[in-house]
Amino acid sequence: MTRLNELRLISRVAQMYHLEGRRQAEIAQHLRLSQATVSRMLKRAEAEDIVRTSVTPPVGTYSELEGALREKYELPEAIVVECTEDRDGAIMARIGEAAAHLLEVTLAPGEIIGVSSWSQTISKMVENIHPLKSAQAKYVVQTLGGMGDPSVQTHATQLTTRLARLTGAEPKLLPVQGVTSSREAKLLMQADPFVRETMDLFGSITLAIVGIGAVEPSELLARSGNIFSSRELSDLAEAGAVGDISLRFFDKNGKPVKTPLDDRVIGLPLEDLERVDRVIALAGGSKKIDAIAGALRVGVIDMLVTDKFTAQRLID
Repeated sequence: MTRLNELRLISRVAQMYHLEGRRQAEIAQHLRLSQATVSRMLKRAEAEDIVRTSVTPPVGTYSELEGALREKYELPEAIVVECTEDRDGAIMARIGEAAAHLLEVTLAPGEIIGVSSWSQTISKMVENIHPLKSAQAKYVVQTLGGMGDPSVQTHATQLTTRLARLTGAEPKLLPVQGVTSSREAKLLMQADPFVRETMDLFGSITLAIVGIGAVEPSELLARSGNIFSSRELSDLAEAGAVGDISLRFFDKNGKPVKTPLDDRVIGLPLEDLERVDRVIALAGGSKKIDAIAGALRVGVIDMLVTDKFTAQRLID
């Protein structure tokens, strides 16, 4: 009976704390116990299965899919968003909304944000961010060259500067082509002091927000002019490439696909991305399944924000 009496008191302490909402000090005073004893009893209540922790995810959230992604791809974190339509436009909009909220609640003061500026999904994220008043970033660094077709080249500049304004940061632009005509042209462009100033910050980025592209470029990237030729893309596919992060290509196993084309890209290399403290990837859509799966195996992504249709395909 001694044990039963002990458990009865533990149960009463747990009831007062968890159901009646009383503080430990109040329970201790009421039952004439020390606060240390109350604390020990609350721990015993869990050990004895008197108190059981239950998490009931609300409708519209997908904790099972998130857990399956974490387990299959050894991914630290995943966010799977609700989406009623399995089409690219709707998927990008929902992912953008979720990523905007994530950035608003997790951004730390003084962060240096690296942003891949040719992603439509990242653009949707920026559209949904509310101006931050408390935690403010230090810099927003453009991590892929933004020059190209004059009719669309302002996109990269606008995305970077707008994100900087919303986060209270100073924009650091990369006013050169993302893809140069040759390695020599790349070296010449990188010698520009304004370009060098931005690229020197690559090693200081604390938060990188990236998109994931298939070998076949997105409509936005294709219109920008910051792409390789059809023959060059075909050669990349033959070399095993399934996708890219900022025009740095990888195969289905996450291994970098290095070709001479890599020497013509002005942007953040995968090796530098690996050193960033927090890398958030925004990606979804049926055309990108192989690319996203490969990107997750590269080992640089800390969190994937995707939709329920893409998540299920990635698991299947």
